Amino acid sequence: MLVEKNPDVPANAFGDDIATVLVDEETLHRRIREMAAAVSDRHRGADDDLILVCVLKGAAYFLTDFSRALSIPAQLEFMVVSSYGDAAASSGTVKIIKDLSADIAGRDVVVVEDIVDTGLTLSWLIDNLKTRGPKSVEVVTLLRKPSGEKIHVDCADVGFDVPDEFIVGYGIDYAERYRTLPWVGALDPAVYS
Repeated sequence: MLVEKNPDVPANAFGDDIATVLVDEETLHRRIREMAAAVSDRHRGADDDLILVCVLKGAAYFLTDFSRALSIPAQLEFMVVSSYGDAAASSGTVKIIKDLSADIAGRDVVVVEDIVDTGLTLSWLIDNLKTRGPKSVEVVTLLRKPSGEKIHVDCADVGFDVPDEFIVGYGIDYAERYRTLPWVGALDPAVYS
């Protein structure tokens, strides 16, 4: 059966793997600037630089553009956490692979997340960070998948709510591919089925 390429998907390095574009590049960057302005307003006048915590690898693209759009000083910190190990489904146990290098006690912390799906790992991470004595901890997420939520995570800012599809692009991957797409799309189910 001949399948026509979706004309709404820009030419990209992955051919026909993307079923649809959910958030185009221009809309994405406009919303990131709005979110950065809101965070800047909330934290303006703080005694110390804001600490931005990025959970690698997916949020790296978002963190980069978000941090450059802030109008207040910020420092970048990185973590790698895993609840999957080598399995396809979460084990339910979160393990820190790479921890923060800075002490966050007494500091305002913003967790910069790519996508909130089940909320399980992010909820654990927030609880872990709170044990370190920060002044405040909030979450900003580029994407949220409300239909996948198992544990509610309060987010100070949400870029976009997305459908229950396999989301890729702008840092989000499937099997380490598709991160480099400059927009957010839904992966064709034929790729992962």
